[in-house]
Amino acid sequence: MTGRTADGSAGDADYGRIGGAYSAYRQPEPRIAALIEQALAGARTVVNVGAGAGSHESAAFEVTAVEPSASMRAQRPAHLPEAIDAVAERLPFDDGSFDAALTTFSVHQWSDLTAGLVEMRRVARGPVVVLTCDPDRVRDFWLYEYAPLVLDTEARRYPPIRDITEALGGRVEVTTVPVPADCLDGFNEAYYARPERLLDPAARQCCSAWSFVEPDLAGQYVERLRADLASGAWDHRHGHLRRQPYLNGSLVLIRAA
Repeated sequence: MTGRTADGSAGDADYGRIGGAYSAYRQPEPRIAALIEQALAGARTVVNVGAGAGSHESAAFEVTAVEPSASMRAQRPAHLPEAIDAVAERLPFDDGSFDAALTTFSVHQWSDLTAGLVEMRRVARGPVVVLTCDPDRVRDFWLYEYAPLVLDTEARRYPPIRDITEALGGRVEVTTVPVPADCLDGFNEAYYARPERLLDPAARQCCSAWSFVEPDLAGQYVERLRADLASGAWDHRHGHLRRQPYLNGSLVLIRAA
């Protein structure tokens, strides 16, 4: 991806078109936020790159938010700081301006992964923390049975974990993040125990990979899921997930110090 979309988005998805309901469906998940706070422990000032509508943006830190999408900036709650219009690859800050740097669900949107991570390292005196998904594990989710091109898209867009760790350098820790069954942040795996939620067009729209699939095909995927939920076929194969409190899926937290 080169350049920006119509609303200023610096990624491959047009958030001016699909991002209108993000603040309603992609809400902060406290249990994930707690792991992020732990990874940032000791920092006072944090730059949040690709901050979106502000999910997982903790009040425990003095946060400077960076977000290139106008529609996302407009959805940020009033209690959060106004986001700066900039991209990861060109952060408008001096070297070592912050105690730490953070990015969540954003690296797959960047036009140059290495450049963005090098910029985060440049402006942070301390750790760089990245919440992302491991593309090698994306297709292990039951949704692949119903919407294979959606998860193929996710696997293609998310950068390999090794690419991230090599670009950051230093001492790197990669931790699987458990996704709670009632997760408030509505990415695809957040609905592992609530498949009915993916019948909601707005919920799917807030998972950007769905926007890369032709509407007619996406409609076929949804109707297949709807039919299996109605017949009990989904529960026959996956009903045990409704009683599983957490999913150890593709979500990972990377901390480079």
